[in-house]
Amino acid sequence: MSQNRTRVVTVGEVMIELARGADGRFALSCGGDVFSTAIYLARAGVPVAHATALGDDVYSDQIMALAAAEGVGGDLVLRVPGRLPGLYLADTGRDGTPVFSAWRDGAPAGRLFELPDWGRVAEGLLGARVVYFSGITLSTYTNEGIGRFLAVVELARQQGAKVAFDGNFRPRGWTGDAGRTRAVYMEALKRVDIALPTFADEALLWGDPSPEATIERMQAFGIKEIVVKNGAKGALVAAASPAAAQASGSQAEQHHAQQFHSHVPVPEVVVPVDTTAAGDGFNAGYLAARLAGQPPAEAAGEAHRLAAKVIRHRGAIMPRTEGAVH
Repeated sequence: MSQNRTRVVTVGEVMIELARGADGRFALSCGGDVFSTAIYLARAGVPVAHATALGDDVYSDQIMALAAAEGVGGDLVLRVPGRLPGLYLADTGRDGTPVFSAWRDGAPAGRLFELPDWGRVAEGLLGARVVYFSGITLSTYTNEGIGRFLAVVELARQQGAKVAFDGNFRPRGWTGDAGRTRAVYMEALKRVDIALPTFADEALLWGDPSPEATIERMQAFGIKEIVVKNGAKGALVAAASPAAAQASGSQAEQHHAQQFHSHVPVPEVVVPVDTTAAGDGFNAGYLAARLAGQPPAEAAGEAHRLAAKVIRHRGAIMPRTEGAVH
């Protein structure tokens, strides 16, 4: 990854969270898939800023305070007078699977790239070492917002940034319009360097029969580094072996080098307390390890270890004392 750029810029909505605790009561916090990844990246020592839009209310102030306390830069957060952030209620099923209900109508995050000062966010993306976003990020934007965002992502990539993406498909966020979802995802995937999908999501949206099929489909977009998360079954990593890529002479040999697959099992099967943000923690662990110079398969191992810590706690953000990646 490029060394002349210093920070990761994560892009996505941050919402007020009401999460049910072990005593059955709901506690007030905040969360969002990409924001959770930003926090875990910061805890790993990675310079990171989060791009979103918030209101001018006390809850938005609390989100900004949390970001500052965690070391997540807030200079790319736009504040909109008279608006409130979205709200979601987080509960869990008997098996620890999270159940969410969200209220985001009128929240400013979905208009991030249509606000008067959106150019400031664009400038921040252009200077990033890595731009990271998810399918949930895209689901909150209008077609105009998606077009502007992806155009900026393309320009940032041309200027040396790496682009990382987790499909994180949630049908409700797309109002059940699978056709539009696929069309938007295909435009996004054309601009991705590192894909971090979850197999269950990809199977639901695309009908992929296996993690190998997910990799093959994504490689058709030219993505050279793909990590398919598959729960307790581990992760399947597809990335060019540096040694193989350097030794490969012909185009056919280079293509073969990119087909290198490595299954990375979970170090320990954990009975989850709450699987909220398991994938977000995994993505942070993986990106942090890659930015530190670890090869993809080893980075996936680090990612498994962080995800295992995350699911031992309720809510998206575990206590800071448990937050170190390394």
